[in-house]
Amino acid sequence: MALNGISALIQPDYDRKAELRAFDETKTGVKGLVDAGITEVPRIFHLPSPENLNSQQPELTLPTIDLQGINEDPIRRKEVIEQVKDALESWGFFQVVNHGIPNSVMEEMMKGVRDFHEQETEVKKKWYARDMRDKTRVEYNSNFDLYAAPVTNWRDTFYCTMAPNPPQPHELPPPCRY
Repeated sequence: MALNGISALIQPDYDRKAELRAFDETKTGVKGLVDAGITEVPRIFHLPSPENLNSQQPELTLPTIDLQGINEDPIRRKEVIEQVKDALESWGFFQVVNHGIPNSVMEEMMKGVRDFHEQETEVKKKWYARDMRDKTRVEYNSNFDLYAAPVTNWRDTFYCTMAPNPPQPHELPPPCRY
């Protein structure tokens, strides 16, 4: 099945750089592959063979940082800062709970991102960017580390810089202006 310039992604001859470039140049991301009706996961998304994976890992648990009480108790605040430091050094990310943002706001934000990804491809392409050094405050892409990572993740990302100067509502994609 030819997929408008991305058929090279599923052919047996494997030139990873060419496949990455072909995928990136579509500016449609993973959702674009799905919308195009692919029937096979492109090779750039395949994990290394099992012998290269470390299956001896114990069950892993995502670090969760509880912000409860950090504004009232300086000792608690210091503990949380240390937890954040440890999570960043060992994992590079963490989950935050008791942050004070109402669930309704979180749900509306997730709805906006979902609605963004459900837009027509040509509309989303306007927001497609790859250069993280660019001062663009709103961007969409698939795998910020597409050309550097050994395995491409099956994900698309919508990114918006909110601090120190959040974008004006008219600078956001329409589904994200709630």
